[in-house]
Amino acid sequence: MVYGDIGGTKTLLQIAELRDGEMRVHFTQRYDSRAYTTFSDLLRNFLNRNEITKTISHPVAACFAVAGSVVAQQSKLTNLPWVIDSADITAEFSIPRVKLINDFEAAALAIEILLPGDLVTLQAGKAHVQETRVVLGAGTGLGVAWLTWQGGRYIPISTEAGHMDFAPNCNLQIRLFEALQNKFGHVSVERLLSGPGLTNIFNFLQMNSAASSNRAQINLDEDSGAAITELALIDKHPVAISSLDVFAEIYGAYAGNLALAGLCRNGVYIAGGIAPKIINILSAGGFMRAFRDKGRFSPMMNKIPVHVITNPDVCLLGAERQARNLGRL
Repeated sequence: MVYGDIGGTKTLLQIAELRDGEMRVHFTQRYDSRAYTTFSDLLRNFLNRNEITKTISHPVAACFAVAGSVVAQQSKLTNLPWVIDSADITAEFSIPRVKLINDFEAAALAIEILLPGDLVTLQAGKAHVQETRVVLGAGTGLGVAWLTWQGGRYIPISTEAGHMDFAPNCNLQIRLFEALQNKFGHVSVERLLSGPGLTNIFNFLQMNSAASSNRAQINLDEDSGAAITELALIDKHPVAISSLDVFAEIYGAYAGNLALAGLCRNGVYIAGGIAPKIINILSAGGFMRAFRDKGRFSPMMNKIPVHVITNPDVCLLGAERQARNLGRL
């Protein structure tokens, strides 16, 4: 069977065989998503590779975790002009069983099979067994999924909560909100918590510090989160450092809002490509202070476990778990 994590920046595909209840991986390939016009072009390249055609039979099932909402087994990726349809994949590639799931639904599916080394704990708290969990993460976009206990197991619920309104909570964030509102109109949380969002924060702070600094202005691409992180952590660029601090505070406040909304007393899990790279920033205090700062409910927030997922393949693990279920049908 074949499964993968389909993102706006990268796509990771894997093909494996289910034998005696165990998945035996045969081949893994990472792709630059933007290098392909359609997902079908990318999948065709993968399935036609010699490493696959010479060593494994044609897949009987497939599951793809996609960075976008899935409706009636169709998805248009939020940050890529791809439209993916499970029925089209079945017809084009003769794969009998194909399922699309949201990428953060996949991350949620993987929570229970993560190893201790896959997590960094920001707050141990006190976990309440069978209570709600939430998984969120900033990368090319911002994903969120809930986990609710039903029928003796956790059921993932995909969302588009990354497109909720951004709620600024200090004078600096209010000015940042106003600048983004003038640029975009509607200001979702994803406009701040994503690679492009970190770029928005940096550009705003750089513009506002220009009058009091002799430092040359840096022109960045729309999604320069990785470059800003490097500027902060390696070059010690003051605006980049401030950008990560603001990013962490907004991230913590938003994670706390989600924890309140779902009463997530069995854990908040931070996934996505950015968090593992800025563990020191998230651990410095600003993230958790903003997370806990919920007025009368702050004491409860102190008790909610908060973890960063450091395994970069968490969405792939969830897609593999779903593919395994399809393969047993």
